[in-house]
Amino acid sequence: MHIKKLYEIKNPVISFEVFPPRQDSPSDVLTDSLSKISSLSPGYISVTYGSGEIDNNSKSIELASHIKNSLNIEPMVHLTARGTYRSQMKSMLQEMKQKNIENIMALGGDIPQGNSNTTQGDFEHARDLIEFIKDNGNFSIGAGCYPEGHIECENTNANYEHLYEKQLAGADFFVSQLFFENGSFFRFKEESTSRGINKPIVAGLMPILGKTQIQRMIFQCGVSLPSSIIKILHKYEHSPEDLKKAGIEYTCMQIEDLVKNGHKNIHIYSMNKPEIAASCKDTFDSMF
Repeated sequence: MHIKKLYEIKNPVISFEVFPPRQDSPSDVLTDSLSKISSLSPGYISVTYGSGEIDNNSKSIELASHIKNSLNIEPMVHLTARGTYRSQMKSMLQEMKQKNIENIMALGGDIPQGNSNTTQGDFEHARDLIEFIKDNGNFSIGAGCYPEGHIECENTNANYEHLYEKQLAGADFFVSQLFFENGSFFRFKEESTSRGINKPIVAGLMPILGKTQIQRMIFQCGVSLPSSIIKILHKYEHSPEDLKKAGIEYTCMQIEDLVKNGHKNIHIYSMNKPEIAASCKDTFDSMF
């Protein structure tokens, strides 16, 4: 089933994101986590990519196939523009068709490790990849959006221009980068609508699990921290379990506020952790 149809029906949709296991990770750990996450009956589960490494993208497709064909949940595979060539992309799209995978998240992607050339490969931007996918199969295509602007984006206007270009290229819906202050999402969505964006915009949320994670998000994604998050980090700095609990509770508060303000499509960056998915799903369900 195409994910865009879920959003066209206009029922509330909560979805989760997982990532393929590392080489040194036992596969049965992820299998158990996926079983628990799928039992929550999400609208779909997205599977992240491997920073332009084709082998890792193949792992993503394999994992998505398990989600689709064994767990009977709709998957969405992340594919990236940077560092990828048309021949490689065609091969991956063909593999996805063979495994009955119908949904793709098309992203610009990170700069491939050890390579300073940001345009290596045949796709310079996400919109280029979106156009290619649209011309090479019957897929539903999601794309990223950035309530506080992409970290590489020059200015606010460019942020909305890039979003509109993705829509013109064929994106069916947008999933936001994580944010910790709902006001930034409300403002972004309102401004996007005023600039001609008419595709669904899904709120992407990630619970705080630790100080290192937050520092990485700040520098890699340009995400800002409200004072409420800083206070949580300070209060539970020396208590990892309490910090994790408080982080999940904060995300659940975000869900409640988003739904109360009419935003009923939520995507949780659940990081292969069923307890995150379960808490967020319980909160989400309680709002309807």
